[in-house]
Amino acid sequence: MTTTTSRLLQLLSLLQTPRRWPGQTLADRLDTSPRTVRRDVERLREMGYRISALKGPDGGYRLEAGAELPPLLFDEDQVLALAVALQSAPLTGAGIEEAAARALATVRQVMPSRLRHRLDALQFTTLPRLSGTAGSVSPELLLALSGAVRSRQVLRFDYADGRHDDGAGFAPPRRAEPHHLVASRGRWYLVGWDLDRNDWRIFRADRITPRTPAGARFRQRDLPGGSVYAFVSARFRGAEPGKSPAEDWPCRGAVILHLPAADVVPFAGDGTVEAVGSDRCRLEAGSWSWAALAASFGRFDAGLEVVGPPELAAAFGTLAARFAAALR
Repeated sequence: MTTTTSRLLQLLSLLQTPRRWPGQTLADRLDTSPRTVRRDVERLREMGYRISALKGPDGGYRLEAGAELPPLLFDEDQVLALAVALQSAPLTGAGIEEAAARALATVRQVMPSRLRHRLDALQFTTLPRLSGTAGSVSPELLLALSGAVRSRQVLRFDYADGRHDDGAGFAPPRRAEPHHLVASRGRWYLVGWDLDRNDWRIFRADRITPRTPAGARFRQRDLPGGSVYAFVSARFRGAEPGKSPAEDWPCRGAVILHLPAADVVPFAGDGTVEAVGSDRCRLEAGSWSWAALAASFGRFDAGLEVVGPPELAAAFGTLAARFAAALR
């Protein structure tokens, strides 16, 4: 591969990222001059790539969408990222497993031998929810919900949770200001402001059937917790968004585990681990109930001592009685 060809491929790889590249920045990345960058951009344009150029302090080069699809270029990191994303498709619950498998096969077929070997070396198994209770969602529904979030338009929809009706089996349509579409725990969720209940809600996407027409446009509210991640993770824990892990669990306690701290840290989640010797450590964590917290400490399959509070010690006693009864 000649120096010019190699440089053109590197330039194309940079331009395929969704940003505007100043000429000098491209020259620095390619270890060449801005004049050479301009010539290389012209060569790519002749090959069919639509590259826009703007002058001024906010100017630069950017790859635009074209009428035809020119050859695509993936570097080694992008190949691995693509393989992970396509093989993880079953975890999204978006109903695109077959399409993802075909896309991966198509990409693999046109890969150079060296990159194909790297792609083949990355194999793993994705497991959907094993309970069988999680409903799948169609790509069309995800596009509809994502469009409502993007357009900031009130969403009218039927929600199949079986809890909200007029007593005669009729459930009126729900109305919400959609804020985020979230994939978590093998399911898709819509985070939004429920206009009928005047509060934030997390709706399961597989239970949503959008109605038309949509409602009026709205001005987006500030989500509690500062980010969608903080809000959703706090709601899943039954806690108040925006508080630190030390505050947001309803029940919090500590034990001394008869294990080295290094063996506990990888499985401590948002708990804190402190070594108290070569073979012991202090673990502080939280949960939604005292019994659940005691059980989470017990999963380490090691001796332990309760540091506190008394409610945690009582929960261990309750679990001990239950387990003893189970043996009888």
